[in-house]
Amino acid sequence: MATRTVSQQSSTAKRRALITGGAGFIGSHLAEALLEEGYAVTALDNLTTGCLENVEQLVADDDFELVGGDVTDELLVDELVREHDVVFHLAAAVGVKLILADPIESFRTNVLGTESVLRGAARHDTKVLIASTSEVYGKTVATPQSEDDDVLLGPSCYSRWSYAACKMLDEFLGLAYAREGLPVVCFRLFNTVGPRQTGHYGMVVPRLVDAALHGDPLPVHGDGSQSRCFLHVCDAVQAILRLNRSPRAVGQVFNIGSTESVTIADLARRVIAAVGIAGHEEDLIRFMPYEEAYPGGGFEDIRCRQPDTSKIRSLTRWRPRRTLDDILRDVVAERVPALAPAPVALEPSIEMAV
Repeated sequence: MATRTVSQQSSTAKRRALITGGAGFIGSHLAEALLEEGYAVTALDNLTTGCLENVEQLVADDDFELVGGDVTDELLVDELVREHDVVFHLAAAVGVKLILADPIESFRTNVLGTESVLRGAARHDTKVLIASTSEVYGKTVATPQSEDDDVLLGPSCYSRWSYAACKMLDEFLGLAYAREGLPVVCFRLFNTVGPRQTGHYGMVVPRLVDAALHGDPLPVHGDGSQSRCFLHVCDAVQAILRLNRSPRAVGQVFNIGSTESVTIADLARRVIAAVGIAGHEEDLIRFMPYEEAYPGGGFEDIRCRQPDTSKIRSLTRWRPRRTLDDILRDVVAERVPALAPAPVALEPSIEMAV
């Protein structure tokens, strides 16, 4: 049963935002930014991967409320959607390790949860922004990856592709509702990283940083030549907010990511430099065969992910402001407070109608 675990929102005059997955890594940062913009914010979270610590700094704010419950609970979701002006749907089963460990639960959360949100939004004519993922591009080898590219998913015997299929179905559902007149925006996040992210579910940056800080070899899967682009969570939040302000974004899909590409082997070397470990780099990195990293099988890696962000840049003028070095510095500083740098100011709110 759902429980309202934090203070009830006090203001009825403010615009009200519901964040599903609001106690998660990205959701908690989005909640902070929306409160700064003057919204009253409700975070719905079952605390499976989210945690109270992510939002503990918000609980004293009368305009913040945390609701303990599941996004697949249609009655609860309907009640909450009715009370809000916009829904940011971030609730999902995420992380390769979690998807491989419990694919059925990931189907339930990632598909039925999205349908629950959209059905409620359609009843109350509430705007929805749906978080999707770069995983939907599958094994596409051309770079950069653009929103209207064809996609190529692997075979169903590899469980890792189930997440991509689920999130693609989420996009199909959202765009179908948009064609019926519901204001829906979909955005594909590329490797979003920063403070509060855990490495428990396979996220590579916190996993490497934690290993380095504990004096363990940094685990790199395969030969480390696979490449990714990492985006600071604060930049991702600003992109989401700009899409929310942009009426012309409705009914469309947008990439949100950095274009600064790095191989995972080089990422490990940069983590070593950021942490300041002494020793020969190659002795500090442990290259792991995929069979060892994922002994249950069902995994197939993607060689390259790099987003084409020209679409969101053209519509909203958004672009990332933080580099990979900024990201690593912030992740390390969170884990070792004595190393904390001077805070980087967030991008100021800009009211836009584009």
